[in-house]
Amino acid sequence: MVKGSMYYLRQAWKKPSKEMTRDRLIEWRASNAIVKVEKPLRLDRARALGYKAKRGFIILRVRLNRGGRKRERAGVKGRKTRKQTNRKTLKMNYQWVAEIRAARKYPSLEVLNSYNIGKDGKHYFYEVIMVDTSKPEIKKDRTTKWITKGANKKRAERGLTSAAKKSRGLRSKSPKMKVRPSLRAWGRKGK
Repeated sequence: MVKGSMYYLRQAWKKPSKEMTRDRLIEWRASNAIVKVEKPLRLDRARALGYKAKRGFIILRVRLNRGGRKRERAGVKGRKTRKQTNRKTLKMNYQWVAEIRAARKYPSLEVLNSYNIGKDGKHYFYEVIMVDTSKPEIKKDRTTKWITKGANKKRAERGLTSAAKKSRGLRSKSPKMKVRPSLRAWGRKGK
């Protein structure tokens, strides 16, 4: 059986060498938090998630800070106990946060999907696939025209992307997990 180039790309990204990633991470740390890139770094992953090398598709690299979201309380002096700090538990995974930030930076584009490209001690890095729904190439293509419909506006903010659905617990349809249509809606129903 002959294996194509995408197979070898996938294998290389399963365990990337430190030499390959170190220089990239140094460069990415010095750049802005959201950067438009010419082509996807992980072409195999991007294609699997719907990317096509044509007009209307844009790739953004997003940098996020790692770690908890503990916030210091202003004006507290003296000995600080654990109760005097605000610890915020975010219900969203980092990938979903990256998609939302990309969508807010480019409000005229729609988030198609995203994938992980690296991490270091301080940051996570994701590539977000954005689609310009006003382009005729997107509207005419039968595989991409679904995203131009009004029901798919602001997908990232509404939690309709793949990463968001995973974070919301919508991957499994177990009757024991009462997460549909959402936790908030289930609470309002009165169980």
